[in-house]
Amino acid sequence: MTYQTTIAEAGQEIGRFEKTWNGIEAESVARMRLQNRFKTGLDIARYTAKIMREDMAAYDQDPANYTQSLGCWHGFIGQQKMISIKKHFGTTKGRYLYLSGWMVAALRSEFGPLPDQSMHEKTTVPMLIEELYTFLRQADARELGMLFRDLDAARAAGDEVKAKQVQAAIDGHQTHIVPIIADIDAGFGNAEATYLLSKKMIEAGACCIQIENQVSDEKQCGHQDGKVTVPHEDFLAKIRAVRYAFMELGVEDGVIVARTDSLGAGLTKQIAFTREAGDIGDQYNSFLDCDEVDPANVGHGDVLISRDGKLLRPKRLPSNLYQFRAGTGEDRCVLDCITSLQNGADLLWIETEKPHIGQIGGMVDRIREVIPNAKLVYNNSPSFNWTLNFRQQVFDAWTAEGKDVSAYDRAKLMSVDYDGSELSNEADERIRTFQRDAAAQAGIFHHLITLPTYHTAALSTDNLAKEYFGDQGMLGYVKGVQRQEIRQGIACVKHQNMSGSDIGDDHKEYFAGEAALKAGGAANTMNQFAA
Repeated sequence: MTYQTTIAEAGQEIGRFEKTWNGIEAESVARMRLQNRFKTGLDIARYTAKIMREDMAAYDQDPANYTQSLGCWHGFIGQQKMISIKKHFGTTKGRYLYLSGWMVAALRSEFGPLPDQSMHEKTTVPMLIEELYTFLRQADARELGMLFRDLDAARAAGDEVKAKQVQAAIDGHQTHIVPIIADIDAGFGNAEATYLLSKKMIEAGACCIQIENQVSDEKQCGHQDGKVTVPHEDFLAKIRAVRYAFMELGVEDGVIVARTDSLGAGLTKQIAFTREAGDIGDQYNSFLDCDEVDPANVGHGDVLISRDGKLLRPKRLPSNLYQFRAGTGEDRCVLDCITSLQNGADLLWIETEKPHIGQIGGMVDRIREVIPNAKLVYNNSPSFNWTLNFRQQVFDAWTAEGKDVSAYDRAKLMSVDYDGSELSNEADERIRTFQRDAAAQAGIFHHLITLPTYHTAALSTDNLAKEYFGDQGMLGYVKGVQRQEIRQGIACVKHQNMSGSDIGDDHKEYFAGEAALKAGGAANTMNQFAA
């Protein structure tokens, strides 16, 4: 809908009440409507689900069409990310938001910082989704508000050409609203609890929900030890619960990411129920680490299963957990992925212990033997030591090729002494192209970094504290922060504008006309940043 059409519609509505709606201007109404395009979270979920489905189809045609996101723990961080993307690339296409359960636990819980074990309040997750989209909607309102001011200035100057250019920019404005992949951990309880929380997340705007196959009350970060998985039927029930939530709320295109932690999870809490040999429960149990027992030597309290005419005792730990056989992780991951895609999931997430294209691609090839269009969401995790991992990968590749690596100590490749070396340059190039290469070779549709803004906030704060509280004093802030904001065109240097001051001024003028007491006058110190 064009700017002029929106004005015309508002004018018709006002015209019905023109005798009593004195002072209501159609153009002002049109501007407010365009600045608030999305009225509810469900509007956002439906809009972004369509985008994500189109992106998935584009990837199926060409893996160069992979998508990316960064994890954001606050609405302001998400807003600044999308403003930056629009500034540098001119479009938000293929760029999403990621909501990390780890960061919610560490930064948003009323209990204070918590480990990634699903101990934070479950309602914190939909609250953060709503917050992220509130800030993105405000970014739309701010950007359009500046265009409206440009339009008014062009009209006041009698510059019709400029006015038409600005109006075309308004008509072609691209929203900051993008898909969000939201982490529901292991569902925060049983399938009913997963369904209820999914609804809250979707109502807040989530078009994509990621759920993992760990036991809810034993949840661990995917990069830590002690992970415990559930039988497939339990996990599939939760996938269905999420799908029902999407369907109930009318978000038919909603996307489900099924995450398997089986590669690093060697434990299970349950022996799966089996109806017949070879069914999904039997396949799950086949990975258990068992000892064959003589019926005559069954001990008190032993739990036994039978297979192929043999009586087996699954190895049971003092924690009451059962362990899987060592070396079965990849097989379990592949089975997890196939069954998830066959039962309602749309995308996969395989949590790995290192960023290795060969390892990931090997599993995806096996999955695609059954599900040809299987696609992954992959965690480019800060838990990986990317520098060391890729230097070691290059070292190993060179060794296999027979290249002389005597100048390098594989165990100490993280050392600054190797920076700038041929090996480190090759490793850095592999890191640079990792996402592109993995999209092409390992079926990765979406690359994300779970915790980047957690680390950038810590790093930038450390740098500022070191300078400001040290010998540099105020220059530590001015040189390291403000001067860089000005020269790099960071919108936030005008923090009053970013917080909505100019939007408020516009509303004051709509509401009170010439009597409006506006904040953006000549005495506003933000005018110092106009030069």
